[in-house]
Amino acid sequence: MSTLTTYLVNNPLEQFEIFDFVYILAPIFGFTKLSFTNIGFYFFLGIFLVISINVLSTNNGSLIPSRWAIHSESVYGSILNMVRDQVGSKNEVYVPFIFTLFNFILLSNLAGLVPYSFTTTSHLVFTISLSTVILIGVTIIGFQKHGLGFFGFFIPAGTPFGLVFLLVAIEVISYLARGLSLGLRLGANMIAGHSLLKIISTFTWKMVVAGPVLLLVSVLPVLFLTALVALELGIAMLQAYVFTILTCSYLKDSIDLH
Repeated sequence: MSTLTTYLVNNPLEQFEIFDFVYILAPIFGFTKLSFTNIGFYFFLGIFLVISINVLSTNNGSLIPSRWAIHSESVYGSILNMVRDQVGSKNEVYVPFIFTLFNFILLSNLAGLVPYSFTTTSHLVFTISLSTVILIGVTIIGFQKHGLGFFGFFIPAGTPFGLVFLLVAIEVISYLARGLSLGLRLGANMIAGHSLLKIISTFTWKMVVAGPVLLLVSVLPVLFLTALVALELGIAMLQAYVFTILTCSYLKDSIDLH
């Protein structure tokens, strides 16, 4: 046990390791390895949870709302107000997308707090891919709304002609950086929080099994760990909210060009 515990302390990032559940070697371009990994499994699990909660929220046509229906209506109402405030009441067509995005990120974050599970949102390859797709989507919306006039978004009003090219370059870089910063913020917060949880929990467990004296002393680390878990629950919800509200902000910029 002590050897295993030491290994866990020295490797707080092992929980983020991607490994194969199943794989086959297919004769495509030589022998290509086609695999279904843990990140893929938890990705589909997140989609399944989102669909399941919404199916449970249909209430089977009953006039008396169930707890699932009340929960979903509350979340939907909050997302609706967010879209109205950030994007505008004329653009409520985007509410289902923002609602689904919020639920998926929230459930993925919360699933990662279950012991021995996996957090898809802790991998930058996933979060940055998601934020990049969102950036591409809002850019397409911008061109659909304004055509070539969308390029006016990169030229601040009142810019002297001599500074146009410099400011356009800066604005383009800043715009493209959104695809990186949005996903990086979510992934970095999940990595930091889960790594700290792993270190503190392993340290606390070593104290618990070390002997009766350290068992009494371990009360303080246990209390700290409990508070840290509560903090991570709050961060999981906060990061889902931040991700979606920034997505709304990007939508507003593409629609209103400011």
